[in-house]
Amino acid sequence: MEAQNMSLSLLELFRLGGIFMWPLLFFSIATITISLERSIYIFSHSLKMDDLKEKVKSCIPDNNIEEAREYLSSRTKKCMGASILLTLVNHSDLSEHQMERAAETEALGRINSLENGFNFLVALGSLSPLTGFLGTVSGMISAFRSIAEATEVNAQIVANGIYEALITTVFGLIIAIIAMIAHSLLSHLVDRFAADTEQACSELITEFAIRSERAVKKAAETAAVQDEA
Repeated sequence: MEAQNMSLSLLELFRLGGIFMWPLLFFSIATITISLERSIYIFSHSLKMDDLKEKVKSCIPDNNIEEAREYLSSRTKKCMGASILLTLVNHSDLSEHQMERAAETEALGRINSLENGFNFLVALGSLSPLTGFLGTVSGMISAFRSIAEATEVNAQIVANGIYEALITTVFGLIIAIIAMIAHSLLSHLVDRFAADTEQACSELITEFAIRSERAVKKAAETAAVQDEA
């Protein structure tokens, strides 16, 4: 019985909110749908970089590049950063700048896939309160029109207009708050992943550069020994 009364009260509030409750209903459905879809997508992929970075770093001194490549390839579906580091490993024979550019391009693509839909949350966070305020203006116009048309003014005459004004404002603000919270939390996760990725790539590029310098030095020493012989 209580659930039925609550359902009826919500329907009554929706009716009293007027025509602007329809776009607010659409905004609320869109906000919840996008927030849930993005949350499921982000949390279904591991955003941790430390384990991946340490594994690749351990393979570099011994030139076990193929081992690192196989390890990263096996984790590309589960770890978002694996494909980024795999791109870096695949370009490890190139210059530091070329490695950096290749990893950056792959990272941008992965980050964009994580942020897909964030712009809609920002738009919904802005449009919802504006639509609510528009309903407020509409409700106040209706209230004053009722006063103007009435020969005897009382609270009941302006009640419907005030209901419309307040209900749309409340619903618009609630939707905006939900959209802003979802956007802030999800953006924080993506920003942290981007920072961890940048740090991991920078450390690995340095390790690859050291490996290249050692290889060049060793080749020079070998050539010198052969010349002496």
